[in-house]
Amino acid sequence: MLHRIISLILGVVIIFTAAVFAPRATSGPAASPEDRAREDLSRYEYPSMAVIAWKAHFVMPQESLERLFGKDWVAVARFNRIDRRHTYPGMTIKVPEKMEDIRNYTPMPAVYEPARKYAKYIFLNNTEQWLGAYEFGRLVFSMPAATGKEGHLTPTGIFRAEAYHRRHTSSLYKTAKGDAQYPMDYAIRFLIDKEQVSYWIHARDLPGRPVSHGCVGVFDEAMQHRVYGVPDKPVIEDARKLYAWTIGEG
Repeated sequence: MLHRIISLILGVVIIFTAAVFAPRATSGPAASPEDRAREDLSRYEYPSMAVIAWKAHFVMPQESLERLFGKDWVAVARFNRIDRRHTYPGMTIKVPEKMEDIRNYTPMPAVYEPARKYAKYIFLNNTEQWLGAYEFGRLVFSMPAATGKEGHLTPTGIFRAEAYHRRHTSSLYKTAKGDAQYPMDYAIRFLIDKEQVSYWIHARDLPGRPVSHGCVGVFDEAMQHRVYGVPDKPVIEDARKLYAWTIGEG
């Protein structure tokens, strides 16, 4: 099993760390994980889920996260590392046997010793597709994160973040319709490689699996509403929260 470490120094005191590992796709009588028309997220297993009893749920017509789970829809979305825009009839998601098991779910440790001496430290665990924000080693908050897919893995190494941009857009990739550059709100740049390609932590769509071209993406429904018109009422704004915490706003 490949197990590597990424460290990013953001500013002068924030370190960003990640263990790089592809989540395991399991076999079984269900839709292929390569069949995007019938995505099956139950095939993607993360280590932290081993202690949580869950079942696969096939999303039926007229079903949505809100209709299925009421006020707990946010917890289920986070558990699946998926946003509302990418939850649709015909796909399969993971649903806990007991909702209370995931209401405060995070795969990140409450205390992370390597972060003790840093005022702000971001630990990205690619094994879990999740990141945590730490202050002097103690977890302040955490969130799902989508990293690089096969062939476009998130770079490894130690980096210093030197750029921040609230309304950044990709210079390489467009939205699904191809009518606009892909939005990268609340962007924090951590690397420009030898080919002059930039890598950022930023707002993006989260489909429940590694999907990026190397950047690290986190939830931002406000961005999705602005660009795609959905969801009607944005709720999850992790990108804004992480950006504000990183640069010291609020």
